[in-house]
Amino acid sequence: MYKLKEKEMIFIYTGPDGSGRKTLAKMVATAFDMQTVPSFTTRSPRPFENNGEDYHFVSKETFQQMKQQNEFLESVEIDGHFYGLREVDIVNLFKKHKIVYLTLNPEGAEVLKKMYGEKAIRVFVYADRETVYQRQKQRGDEESVIEQHMKHYDDTLDYKKECEHVYENYDLPQVSFQISEMIETYLDRQLVSDDY
Repeated sequence: MYKLKEKEMIFIYTGPDGSGRKTLAKMVATAFDMQTVPSFTTRSPRPFENNGEDYHFVSKETFQQMKQQNEFLESVEIDGHFYGLREVDIVNLFKKHKIVYLTLNPEGAEVLKKMYGEKAIRVFVYADRETVYQRQKQRGDEESVIEQHMKHYDDTLDYKKECEHVYENYDLPQVSFQISEMIETYLDRQLVSDDY
């Protein structure tokens, strides 16, 4: 497992599907020298998703091969689809950046929190059930896919009490500003410790 160096941190965005966590993460990243690592998944791309940018879309066979070769730092199965994060991708990102962000489901967030402790900061983003449902419809998700996501809504929401920071995403610019301010406090803390 990759050991995070003194100034390296991972911010993990998690929350219900359709809460806007990925959009927020991208907005906040522009204010900092912050990059992300796309996960690998066996599910099909959604209409607005790009291979290599949102996810690496691979076949189940490829995913299983990668898993057998211990390429994944963490991997989970949700609704018959596999998701995994490659360790080498994180290591390469930390060569150029001090802070990295990831967008993961609670299972993945929990695995990374256990690995990296206080260097992994979980940012829980949510919206009410109806808003989440409407956002998934607007982005063109199929009804059957939305139904699957909504089945996880309550369980996912329960995870917010485990996270270091929780934001209700009712207004993108406002919430992205609040998250940026929060990240700033972590970076400031690190600057202070340098003076001694």
